[in-house]
Amino acid sequence: MQIFEYNGSALVAMVGKNCFAIASDRRLGVQLQTIATDFQRISKIHDRLFFGLSGLATDAQTLYQRLVFRHKLYQLREERDMKPETFANLVSAILYEKRFGPYFCQPVIAGLGDEDKPFICTMDSIGAKELAKDFVVAGTASESLYGACESMFKEDMEPEELFETVSQALLSSVDRDCLSGWGGHVYVVTPTEVKERILKGRMD
Repeated sequence: MQIFEYNGSALVAMVGKNCFAIASDRRLGVQLQTIATDFQRISKIHDRLFFGLSGLATDAQTLYQRLVFRHKLYQLREERDMKPETFANLVSAILYEKRFGPYFCQPVIAGLGDEDKPFICTMDSIGAKELAKDFVVAGTASESLYGACESMFKEDMEPEELFETVSQALLSSVDRDCLSGWGGHVYVVTPTEVKERILKGRMD
């Protein structure tokens, strides 16, 4: 078992019409033993920018604290919130800085940029970015998430349809991965509001 798979995880971000959704599972495990069923993988940077960290949970918490610290410094200096593209560059730089002893994390970043255009991206543990216009996935359930998202994704979905699509993709994918699961945590973000919902797992 790779170190990235030690705690298990499933993360997905998907774009809609002037909105995006980001979702994760809620299981924290140590290999095949479940430790917690309410683990938080997705964090809010500001109302239009969210990110999730899959991989080793301890590294994810350390990296989260560094990123929040750097964003607060940026807010103090610039007196504005960071754009999603700028935040992605920051995450990439912090990861590449530690390339010889990396954080064992795969970030997923989702935000609304200029003119409410959704931005999503993911990267590997040393900060190599992968940009997408439809969806990005990460974690131990990423293979089944790719398949589910490919078959369910449609362009220009409204927020409610986007929520339904990303929820079904997540729940059907974690059923095919024994290292992730126990329901889901979904954020649907529009220019005017942030909706947060907890999904019950099929086993709950």
